[in-house]
Amino acid sequence: MQFIKKLYLCTLEVPHCTMKKSLIITTATLMLAACTTPEPYGPVPTEAQLAWQRMEINMFCHFGPNTFSGAEWGSGQEAGDLFAPTALDCRQWVDVATQAGMGGIILTAKHHDGFCLWPSKQSSHTVSDTLDVVQAFVDACREHGVKPGVYISPWDRNHPTYGTDAYNDVFVNTLKEVHNNYGSFFEQWFDGACGEGPNGKKQHYDWPRFMQTMHDLNPQAIIFSDIGPGCRWVGNEEGHAGETNWSTLTTEGATPSENKPNPSELETGHQNGTRWIPAEVDVSIRPGWFWHPDEHPKTVEELMEIYYSSVGRNGLLLLNVPPDTRGRIPAEDSAVLVAFRQERDRIFATDLAQGAKAHAWHRFGHSAQNVLDTAYHTYWAALSKDPWISIEMDSVTDFDIIVIQEYIPLGQRVTSVQLWTQAYDDLYPYTNIDNPLCTTVGYKRIIRCNDNPRHWSAKKIVLHFQGEAPPVINRIALYNTQAQ
Repeated sequence: MQFIKKLYLCTLEVPHCTMKKSLIITTATLMLAACTTPEPYGPVPTEAQLAWQRMEINMFCHFGPNTFSGAEWGSGQEAGDLFAPTALDCRQWVDVATQAGMGGIILTAKHHDGFCLWPSKQSSHTVSDTLDVVQAFVDACREHGVKPGVYISPWDRNHPTYGTDAYNDVFVNTLKEVHNNYGSFFEQWFDGACGEGPNGKKQHYDWPRFMQTMHDLNPQAIIFSDIGPGCRWVGNEEGHAGETNWSTLTTEGATPSENKPNPSELETGHQNGTRWIPAEVDVSIRPGWFWHPDEHPKTVEELMEIYYSSVGRNGLLLLNVPPDTRGRIPAEDSAVLVAFRQERDRIFATDLAQGAKAHAWHRFGHSAQNVLDTAYHTYWAALSKDPWISIEMDSVTDFDIIVIQEYIPLGQRVTSVQLWTQAYDDLYPYTNIDNPLCTTVGYKRIIRCNDNPRHWSAKKIVLHFQGEAPPVINRIALYNTQAQ
């Protein structure tokens, strides 16, 4: 615990000449550091990826013929009039998303059955001209300041050309039709599923062409697939990222359908990966992805566990909330979502570190105190790969959550965090908490107390970071879930 001893170095008596020399060197080092911003380390997010990550939670809406048939994967042979919502209200979806604290909604405009929720000229398996769900959806989103996203599956169990080279032309034209006719979408969701076509041939998707088409249509859109490039599948549909979760991934030679990393790699990402491809955690509020009358939503407690394991592990949570046969989100689902928002607001209402004093022995010209403010673009930048920072409150404080955020515009660096607490003042020893506290941090890491009693009590805490490069931390916050 060499770094703990550094807390007391300033109180040691040293020869005058040594102190003078040390002060000169330290002052010169700090003056140089104060004039410098740390260089980015490794891949970093684009502005669009950073804005996407800061959304934290978005809504997924699986809606289509499966809503009415009870299937999860349709056959593609559904009758054209099967899809018949009786009271379609996309504004209600937007209202629920807003109340739940979600800034974006992604609609399954075409699932594997090939049915298009807009009157497509690329297929005969579509809604009528008078029931353009995609138009109603984007209008509702844009009227109320929610970002619309779109899911368009390349698998098509209906189209006669599926399984031939001609289908790739069809799919490219489908992308152009949606993105040109309905404006800009914040995210394009590509499912990598690939099944047999009606002619028995498996489709070989032209992924480079699909990706280039999307770049030409909307270069700012976050493109989701198993391997990005905008964001990646997290490797499971249970609602959790890995305990270790890097936002970097090495994807050379892979496609969303072939040669891709295995699910366990997608859960953790790749340390020192070559590209910035953060994890999106997709999970449904109900057992199925589409609405089924005999299913019910998860509880607030279950959703909070998902939140801690997704957003709290450097992921973005994409929570599926399927509309019913009316074309509305059921009341029981919306009630749970509102309560979920209220519970998050309650827990994270009061940062107990506000008003505290932060100190770090070595810093890169950016004050340690910056970790306690709420401005995103301020941060503490360390000079070494294993720095420490102390946070001292005015009095002994009970807390059971620590939130740590790296300043990811300069890269993801942290590999380990350790915690020491001090109950009263410097006359009392430090307590080494069950370490390491966590491995990776990334955009946001939420660490919960597992001790008995289930909280920490401290006047001062010391966090010891280790990293691939000197850590750059823009937020440390403390919360007590038991506070009323």
